[in-house]
Amino acid sequence: MARIYISLGTNIEPVEHMQSGLVDLHQHFGKLTLSRMFESEAVGFQGTNFLNMVAAADTDMSIENVVATFKRIEKQNGRIRGEKKFSPRSLDIDLLLYDDEVCYQPIELPRGEILYNAFVLWPLAEIAPKLAHPITLQSYQHLWEKYDKSSQNIWPIEFEFPPSVSTENS
Repeated sequence: MARIYISLGTNIEPVEHMQSGLVDLHQHFGKLTLSRMFESEAVGFQGTNFLNMVAAADTDMSIENVVATFKRIEKQNGRIRGEKKFSPRSLDIDLLLYDDEVCYQPIELPRGEILYNAFVLWPLAEIAPKLAHPITLQSYQHLWEKYDKSSQNIWPIEFEFPPSVSTENS
């Protein structure tokens, strides 16, 4: 059984897509550990603000099957493949960590943006503060404490999580 950490983000009908994505993740992975919901300014382009969070789950699926499941959930929520890297998103779901796996194929793990994007690092540090990054060997809490918080605007918001989503802590 692998512990996975998942980044979710959206800025197109964000409440609807975030709730739908969480319900879908719960259906595929069962009980989720959820960070708070965060709002952040778009990074890399001019656009409306994003909702972002991190979830954790346990799975017997391979990395390839986890990623394929995420792509199906994104597609069900209106995600169009081939969009520009920095553009609005109906739902973006990324695998951040798969246990302490370090690899470049089938995807890069740990995901590089953990160290660079506040909208990934802050919620990850919230639900896994003592967990060590498998390359830097520093805890996510420590990485967040030393992060340049003036580099990106992000703030926690109130959010009504879907009642059907079973959580360990949210």
